[in-house]
Amino acid sequence: MDTLNQRILSEGKNLGRGILKIDSFLNHQIDALLMEAVGEDIAAQFTHTQPTRVLTAEVSGLIPAAMTGKALGNLPVVYARKRKPITMMEPVYVEAAPSHTKGNEVSLMVSPEFLTAGDRILIVDDFLASGRTIDALGRIVRNAGATLVGIAAVVEKTFEGGREVLAHWDVPIYACAMIVDMSDGKIILGD
Repeated sequence: MDTLNQRILSEGKNLGRGILKIDSFLNHQIDALLMEAVGEDIAAQFTHTQPTRVLTAEVSGLIPAAMTGKALGNLPVVYARKRKPITMMEPVYVEAAPSHTKGNEVSLMVSPEFLTAGDRILIVDDFLASGRTIDALGRIVRNAGATLVGIAAVVEKTFEGGREVLAHWDVPIYACAMIVDMSDGKIILGD
């Protein structure tokens, strides 16, 4: 996606340690038109997999996941919560995942009422880096007895090896933008 790549290069900030700040259009302030285009791009890659729901992790994955669900014909979008509200009844699907930006481990929780064995799940997140958050979402899908049909991210940092971590799911993996190097303060995009 050319527009996304241009925005990463013009507005993105390399904060070191593999952290890319793109708060001006994705992680704090949202560019709705850009995220709508991202959702349409992801949907075009996965229509053939016939997903019935989109799954993401709160918070930054919500907008791209919602736009993808909309582009796929208004599919339900489920997000794994990091804190269990009193309205979420036991039992719940829970998996742990490290948070790169928060520097700790978080629990991801999904209610069984929104993820069932008959579902075909497309996971959409903001970043594919180490792959551990998306892998935790995949385990939730498996524990629910649902079928994982694909994995998508707005931005993939290929140098962190997440795609290899997720290879065991044996599903298509797609990223709208790929960053191949962030050493020495650079942001180098790939194809």
